[in-house]
Amino acid sequence: MAADESRKITIAAIARLAGVSVPTVSRVINGRSDVSPQTRERVEELLTRHGYRRRPASMRVNSGLVDLVFPDLDSPWAVEIIRGVEDVAHTAGIGTVVSAVHRRSSSAKQWLDNMRSRATEGVIFVTSTLEPPLQAELRRLNIPVVIVDPAGVPPMDAPTIGATNWAGGLRATEYLLGLGHRRIGFIAGPPRLMCSRARLDGYRAGLESAGLPVDDSLIYQGDFYHESGYAGGTVLLERADPPTAIFASSDQMALGVYEAIRRRGLRVADDVSVVGFDDLPEVRWSSPPLTTIRQPLAEMGMVAARTVLRLAQREKIESPRIELATELVVRDSTAPPRS
Repeated sequence: MAADESRKITIAAIARLAGVSVPTVSRVINGRSDVSPQTRERVEELLTRHGYRRRPASMRVNSGLVDLVFPDLDSPWAVEIIRGVEDVAHTAGIGTVVSAVHRRSSSAKQWLDNMRSRATEGVIFVTSTLEPPLQAELRRLNIPVVIVDPAGVPPMDAPTIGATNWAGGLRATEYLLGLGHRRIGFIAGPPRLMCSRARLDGYRAGLESAGLPVDDSLIYQGDFYHESGYAGGTVLLERADPPTAIFASSDQMALGVYEAIRRRGLRVADDVSVVGFDDLPEVRWSSPPLTTIRQPLAEMGMVAARTVLRLAQREKIESPRIELATELVVRDSTAPPRS
């Protein structure tokens, strides 16, 4: 390599030559102890061979960070995932950088520019679609990626963490059928999300297994937020033959249904049963406490953090797709229908 090229050698180039991640090279440069002797020797040899000029200690990039990226941060379920990631990161002595990339290319570019300067250990994306240019850049930087609840089909080399959404949708529907409900409304989440589609498919499967037709007029398209739950509940309850139960595919939408029920002078459970999905901490204190499908959000964050840290250490992952179990939590928002 010519002298003028060697002066321009980058950490990313050294990482590619050594077959390691950018954070690993950064740890070697910064004198961190959490690198195997063989890896350290290989990286040091490449740094010397290509004449990499180390910055003074006062200018070195601080490593030991994990990036956690959401499309938005305006939902309480995001807090639960952050809590799980932070728990694992704190135990490992790693910091967590939380960002919201608001589905705008300029926002993604700014995040990417900031991430490059941090020499992050890895990135956890939540309910996100990784556009091809972003995938290519992360591969070029050799930065490990884990996706929680992918929005679309994830890259083949990116592990994904999720929950048994289909089974949860089925279980909620079967529970309401077991109480005697036969007209069950459903408020769906964003159709672009795989978890939303799985919950809807579980609802459909529950009705079909009971020999009941799927009435599309009882399905309302929501977006996981309170307002769409209220709007969906209002539309369903204004029907000439309203449902006796409503399954909302998020707790926030279920609480919106509560308001739609109250504004019609009806009572939750007594007149209309309601089931949610998530088991956010707040629903235990709703009036009445909400029956819901528990999605282990904090645990999903913990598994994602452990996985990305293993990838940063070049460890093999046993399975590219991990699904944590959902479970029905019965409280006071459900009852048999009035005869």
